[in-house]
Amino acid sequence: MLRRSMEQNKYTCLTLFINPTQFAPHEDLASYPRTLDRDVQVLEGLVGEGYKKEWEARYAAARARLETPSAVKAPETTTTTTTTTIAAGEPLEAPLIVFAPSRETMYPLSTIPDEAFIDETDDLTSAAENTTTGKAVGVAKDGEVQPEEEATSMLQDTSKQRGAFVRVKGWGDVLEGEARPQFFQGVATVCTKLFNAVQPDHAYFGQKDIQQALVLKRMLQDLLSDSPSAENLHIIPTTRDATTGLALSSRNAYLTPRERTQYAPALFSALGKAREALLNGRTADEAIKVATEELKTTKREAEREGVTVTLDHVDIFEPATFRRLRGPLLRPASGGGSGEQRKAVVVGAVWVGRTRLIDNLLVGWEAGEEP
Repeated sequence: MLRRSMEQNKYTCLTLFINPTQFAPHEDLASYPRTLDRDVQVLEGLVGEGYKKEWEARYAAARARLETPSAVKAPETTTTTTTTTIAAGEPLEAPLIVFAPSRETMYPLSTIPDEAFIDETDDLTSAAENTTTGKAVGVAKDGEVQPEEEATSMLQDTSKQRGAFVRVKGWGDVLEGEARPQFFQGVATVCTKLFNAVQPDHAYFGQKDIQQALVLKRMLQDLLSDSPSAENLHIIPTTRDATTGLALSSRNAYLTPRERTQYAPALFSALGKAREALLNGRTADEAIKVATEELKTTKREAEREGVTVTLDHVDIFEPATFRRLRGPLLRPASGGGSGEQRKAVVVGAVWVGRTRLIDNLLVGWEAGEEP
């Protein structure tokens, strides 16, 4: 995704933020991989070494100007890292910017003290039990609300959330939204905030989270957004392990070596057989059964090795409507004829050990096309 953006745009802003509102209270927010320093090192490798040295020289010159405010105009400056001459006052430009906001920046109401949410007429004991800041509280003898210890974050508990949240009714309630009921509200909310902060002309999302990308396309269209427009939200094909086909994901870090190589790739394999069945004229119901049976076989094999594999779901849906498909892809034509081939998405989710993996394959369209 990042390479595509940098190829197609003069400037790219990469947002890095672990969004708590996508996680339910029982999910893995606390243990989710946080690798900002390593991510930044990887990103530095995507910027040409010559350009990076030139930018570092410009930055050093800008810092020097800031540290000498009494100077009317600083002379042209050079640094030891490059022979590039930097004119005083020249604007700094970089092809890649990382925006890594804090939780307090993205959700400012989460930092407001409990007392601000307690009405003068509220019963303090009741208010303490319904605190919104993510901390368990007690009531002292003088009636003041006192924080005691960290508890479930208000941002993970929809009943305690404060502020504006984006509801994507219908699109986010089905398929993956059934397995994770608050997930798409969190996705839509944080992406709306990030779009507002960055004001991008184009946005890039991975196919691996296909329903997420499609939901955001629908949201942008419905909100009449132009930063970006729905047409300028681009879905980039999934990056996979070259040997096993496993979709690359942050959560793969949870997998043991055996789980990663022997059992995690089974989802991709099963979805591939479902896709092949559809293309061979079988119904969606039959294709789902093909994938399910393969995953059941993997489950039995894994159990003999002491590894737990649990099927979450396999499904097939139309990308434009999110409607589940159960019949053939070929839609009957009115008045005879060969009919129209439906576009479809084959999706699935499995647990391998303690790791939930998702994946999908497209039928009748490509990630770069409009669904």
